[in-house]
Amino acid sequence: MPERCAPSLPLRADLVGEQPYGAPQLDVPHLLNVNENPYPPPAEVVADIAAAVTEAAGTLNRYPDREFRDLRADLAAYLTAESAATGLTTDHLWAANGSNEVMLHLLLAFGGPGRTVMSFAPTYSMYPEYARDSLTTWKAGTRRADFSVDVAEAIEQIRTERPSVVLLASPNNPTGTALDSADVRALAEATADSGPDGGATVLVIDEAYAEFRREGRPSAVTLLGEFAHLAVARTMSKAFALAGARLGYLAAAPELVDWLRVVRLPYHLSAVTQAVARAALRHTGVLQAQVAELRVRRDETVTWLRERGLEVADSDANFILFGRYPDRHEVWQGLLDRGVLIRETGPQGYLRVSIGTREDMAAFRGALEEVTGR
Repeated sequence: MPERCAPSLPLRADLVGEQPYGAPQLDVPHLLNVNENPYPPPAEVVADIAAAVTEAAGTLNRYPDREFRDLRADLAAYLTAESAATGLTTDHLWAANGSNEVMLHLLLAFGGPGRTVMSFAPTYSMYPEYARDSLTTWKAGTRRADFSVDVAEAIEQIRTERPSVVLLASPNNPTGTALDSADVRALAEATADSGPDGGATVLVIDEAYAEFRREGRPSAVTLLGEFAHLAVARTMSKAFALAGARLGYLAAAPELVDWLRVVRLPYHLSAVTQAVARAALRHTGVLQAQVAELRVRRDETVTWLRERGLEVADSDANFILFGRYPDRHEVWQGLLDRGVLIRETGPQGYLRVSIGTREDMAAFRGALEEVTGR
C-alpha cells in the first residue's frame, strides 16, 4: 500500500505488508484474464432487468427484504431443474454479494480463532484471504501432479489437521479440474466426524463454474439430502453473464443456512441486487445459450495447446491452465503487447486463459504463436 502522512494506526499485525486483491483491469481488445462470460446479456434480458430495477427503485426509501425469500425460492427452483436435485426448498438456499461473500459468511460462522480451514493447493487465491479476514488458521493440503485430488490422501490430511471447514473448488480455480460424485461422497463421509472436537467438518464444494463441466459430472447438490454438513456454493457471475451484478449463492441443510443468517450484515442484499437476480433467473435458457459453445471452444483450445507441446490441465471450467514457461511473465507481457490479456496465476511457469468469443480465441492463438514461436 502507498505510504501516506498519517498518525500511526492500530493495524492488525497479520495485515502488515498485505496488498488488496485484484486482477489487472486494463483497456485491451481481448479480455481473457478473469473468467468472465464474453457475451453480454441479450437485449430482452436487459429490458427485463431494467424494468425490475425501475420497480425496485420506487421502494428504495425502505430497507430491502432482509430474508429475500422470493429470490431464494427462485434459486432453489433453478438448482432443482439444473441438477435434478430433490427436496430443495427456500430454506436450503442462501445468497450474498458474490460467492466471495458467501464464503466469508461460512468462515465467520464456522471458522474463527483457534479453528482451521483447509483446501488443496493450487486453488483459488482468495481462500487464504477468507481465512485471514475471519481470523481462521489456513492450511493447504496437496494435489497430484496433474492437479487432481487424491481423495485417500486428502482424507488422511483432513484427519490430521481436524479442520472446521474444508473448501474444495470443483471445477478448481486456476486448474479447471473437477471432482466426480464418488470423490465428493467419500469426502462427505470422511468429514462427518473429522472436525476439531470429533464432530463434523463443514465440507464446502465451490461450484462457481459448474455449468461448464463436461457430461457425466453431476453437481454435489444431488448429495445434500444425505449430508447435513455439506454446502454447495454457486454464482451467477459466470454462466449467467452477470459478473457485474455480484450475486453468489449456496445450497445446504436449513440448519447450516440458519447460522449464516446470524453472521450476515443487516440487509446485506440490496433491493436492486435482488431484482436483477430474479429477472435474470427468468431468462436462464437465453443467458446460458452460449455455455455449450464455450465448452466446445474450451476443448478445441486444449487440443490446440497440447498439439504445441504444452502442458495443459484437464478443464471442466471456462478457462484453461497451460505452460510451462521458463519466464511466464515474458509470455504474459508479449500477449498483452498484442492486445490479449490473460492471467499470470497458479504454479510457477503456468498461465491461465479464459475462453472468449471466436474472435478472442483466434487473437489469443495468433499472439501466442508470435510470442513463443509455436
